[in-house]
Parts: sequence; C-alpha cells; structure tokens
Amino acid sequence: MLDELEVRDLGPIHHALLDPSPGMTAITGETGAGKSMLLNAIRLISGSPSRTELVSPGGDEAWVQAVFSLDEGSAALRTIEEAGLPREEDGQVFISRNIPLEGRSRAAVNGRSAPRTLLQEVASDLVTVHGQADQMRMANPSRQRDFLDSYAGDQDLLEAYAQAWSAYGQTRKRLDALRNQQADVMVQADYLRESIARIDQVDPHPGEDRDLRARRDRIEHAAQINQGVARALGALDPSQVDPDADAPSAAGLVEEAISSLEGIGVEGTFQEVAQRLRSLNTELSDLVFTLSGEVDEGGQEDDLDKINARIHDLDELVKRWGPGIDDVLAWREKAGYDLEDMDASPEKVGELQDRCEREHEAALRAGRALSDARAEAGRDLGRKVSGELGSLAMSGAGLEVKVRPRPDEDLDAHGLDDVDFLFTPYPGSPQLPMGKSASGGELSRLMLALELVAADARANQPEAGKTDNPTMTFIFDEVDAGVGGRAAVELGRRLARLAVTSQVIVVTHLPQVASWADAQFVVSKIPAGDDRVETSVGRVTGGDREREIARMLAGSESATSLDHARELLESSRL
Repeated sequence: MLDELEVRDLGPIHHALLDPSPGMTAITGETGAGKSMLLNAIRLISGSPSRTELVSPGGDEAWVQAVFSLDEGSAALRTIEEAGLPREEDGQVFISRNIPLEGRSRAAVNGRSAPRTLLQEVASDLVTVHGQADQMRMANPSRQRDFLDSYAGDQDLLEAYAQAWSAYGQTRKRLDALRNQQADVMVQADYLRESIARIDQVDPHPGEDRDLRARRDRIEHAAQINQGVARALGALDPSQVDPDADAPSAAGLVEEAISSLEGIGVEGTFQEVAQRLRSLNTELSDLVFTLSGEVDEGGQEDDLDKINARIHDLDELVKRWGPGIDDVLAWREKAGYDLEDMDASPEKVGELQDRCEREHEAALRAGRALSDARAEAGRDLGRKVSGELGSLAMSGAGLEVKVRPRPDEDLDAHGLDDVDFLFTPYPGSPQLPMGKSASGGELSRLMLALELVAADARANQPEAGKTDNPTMTFIFDEVDAGVGGRAAVELGRRLARLAVTSQVIVVTHLPQVASWADAQFVVSKIPAGDDRVETSVGRVTGGDREREIARMLAGSESATSLDHARELLESSRL
C-alpha cells in the first residue's frame, strides 16, 4: 500500500506531499493543473525512463519519493532482500528517484542506490497504473496469460506443470548432450582401449622403474665396485681374495689381542677392553661376510641389456601417462572405469530416451489440466467482465478470453496453449486484440472491469490458491472519459468496490466518481510571482471538499451546487 508520495520540482509542481487513503483516493482539479505529473511521479518510482523536460523551470533536478507499507512475506520484500538491500524494521519501503538537468538519473531503495531494473521489479508487485500508455502493456499475450492464471487461482496446477516441465527439460537436455557426445565418446573409448592394452602389455609394477635404475647403476659400476670391495676384503681378510695368502686377517689379529689381554688374569680394565674387542671382532666378521657377498661373479652384460630394454618400455609409459609408474597405474585404473561407462552409453541413451518420453507425457498431462482450467476460467472471466462493462457506460461491449491449444510438440515453459483477450468495444464491431480496439477511456474502463472481477475472484479463492498481492495499489487515469450521468455514479461505485480489497487512486474530473473516494486531493494552479504559475496539491475535507465537489458539478459554489455536493457525498456509500 502506498503511504506517501512526495514530489519536488517536477513539472509545474514545486513541492507536493500526498498521503493517500488505504481505500479509494480521488485526485481532482482543473484541466491542465498538473494532475498528470503525479502519475509521472508514480511512473518514475516504477522504473520508467527519466526525461529532463520533467524538471521544473529554474530547478536543478526533479525528485520523487514513494513510501509503501508491506506485509511480511510480500514479493516486493523478497525481491529487496535478494538484491542485498536493507529492510526497514516496520516493513516500510522507501523508493526515490532524482532526475538532474545534467548527468544520470539515480534511484534508491531504502536509502541504497539501486538500478532502474530493480525499481521495475519491485514496483511491479506494488503498483498497477491503468493509464492509456501503461495499459498497452496488457496487450502482451504473456501478461494476459498471467492475468488469467491469477484470476483462475490455478497455482497448484501451475506448480505441478512447472515441476513436470522442469523434469522433462532437464532429462531432454541430458539426452541431447549424450547424443551429441556419441562421436567424441567413440573416439575417446578407442583411445582408452589402445592405451589400456599398451599398459597391460608392458605390465608395470609399483616402484619398478626405481628398482631397475638402481640395478642398472650397480651393473654399470661393477668393475669399480669389485675393485673397491677386493681391496677392502684384502685388508680385512686376505684369504677372501687369495686362498693361498699367508697374511693374517684383521679378525685374527684382534683375536690375538683378546687372548693376550685375557691371559693377564687381572680383573678390571684389561677384561673390559677384551670384551669390547670381542664385540668388535663379531662386527668385523659380519662386515667381511657382507662384502664378500657383494663380489659379482660376471655374466651381467646380458642382465644390463634386459634392464635397459625394460626401462625403455617403462619410460614410454611414463612419457604418456606419467610422471611415474605409480601414476601410470593410477591412470590405467581410472581409464578402465571410464571405459566401462562409455561402453554402457548406448544403454544410457536408451534409458534416457524412455525417461524423456515418460516425462514428456507427464508434462502433457499437466499442461492439458492447466489448459482446461484456463479455458473454464477464461469463459467465466469474459462473461463477468462483459457484464461489468454494461454498467460502465459501455453497453454492448464485451470481452472474450480465448485459450487456444497448441500441438503437443509446441509445449513450452508456460503450457500447451496461447491466451488472447479479444475486445468488442461496441455492438457490431469485430473482435480485435486488446489494446488495438479501444480508446484510452474505454481501455481504462475495461481494465477496471477486469480488476473488479479479479478482486471478487481473489476474495472467493481459498488462501492456498491466491497468487496476487492483496496490498496492490491500482491507479486509474482517463477511466471517466466519455462517461456521465448514471454511468458515472456506477463507475464511482465500482472503483469504491475495488477499494474494499485494494488501494485505489483515481484521477478524475467527475464529481460522481470523486464523491465515492475516502480521501480527495485537489491539484490547482497558484500565482508564484513574475507571471509564473505553480501547481499546488492539497487534501480537502469537510466544507473544502463540499466546495470542490460543487465546483466540479456546476463550476461554482452556489448554495444549490453546495447542497447537491453534500447530497452526492452522502449518497456515495457502499
């Protein structure tokens, strides 16, 4: 609901502050006084393009701000939160816009800068303007479809169809992707088979490349190793190198030292040293045994050739799938699993094909159910709107809502049908698409009839089926064009009826309409000096309102017109 609208330096309005009623508010005034500027202010906070010619003469910039009160759970509040903008604690939303003479227009939501597209998204859940330019948007078939769905209260069917369509779309996307990948999959599968066969042919083992390189290094340095080992053995035990050698071994010499010390026969240091020498001798024997095992007996040239050939085969694997044999083995294991999946892809295509067909049938069933509900709601909507038009000085006018089924293959995200609002403005006129067959006033009254019927439907819908925001603000301009007499009274009555469930703001020149309002604002011209004229906007109550209604009735404030104004105000009650 719109709590407040403030305007500064917009056209002829230097400053204006409106606090419209939660029910019906009428904006009246002489022609050319500037009532349209208030609508321009609403359009600006709704995200319409800015125009520098809207800035008041002599002003640097125009500025407008609207304050809305929203219930918790409002779609507009969710949009603001999703955009990362702050929320006011009391649920109010402040939307402002400035239009400088130079530079870019700026918008803000709750004090934070916001793009114009966000204003459009937020305002779409808050305000609906029914002026001639604004109503052209209702000529869009998608808006007509959305309006019909809102009237039908078919939220459950919409959600069921959306889920079925989403499931079908996802499966179809997977199926198309899998089909498109078949050629690439075949090439990749052949590559994996050849690679796995090559690895299996070589049959590497974990760490084998490191072991082979260590063996090759030993063989390549065998002479140097044997020479060094022989000299070491010759020093430790000459008999290990030359069986005929007479030189004693190191172990033998140590053994002699042990015997000499033990022969002293005195306990203490000598026995301790003898014991240490015995331990040393044991270690020397182990060292000699180890070194003697390191002497190669020859015949390793053949081994070296085999090792080099094996290393060559392993290096080929490492170059392609390395950097090490362990990595090659890991790659081979994964490739095996991938190949299993690829070999199963024809079966997967078949499974997805079957699933896609089942989900397509499910989406068709959900779409047909939605179409049936739309068709029934469309017939009811057209009949009721046509009835309302007769009470709005449009006798013989009518609306037909056509729900046209499409072929099954033309199923899309919105269902299986197209929706057309066809309007007949007068008897004998051909049916024409809405927006192309009516004047501004006729179109405004048609939209009023639509909103009235929709409001009645919302009131009768169970809570779960309601899709509209009950705090919507409806603004009507030109709705009274070409209307007078009894039809004007009925027009005012119907606007007041709509205001029972929604906030209604109407710009009107008819006293029979303004008298039904809960609040009335008058837009008037006032001298501003230097032959300038400014526009003032003020709320009228009591006697001031009676005088304004009298002016609208007779152009004067005579006793007769004032009596008539009081009578009109008193009778304008639901």
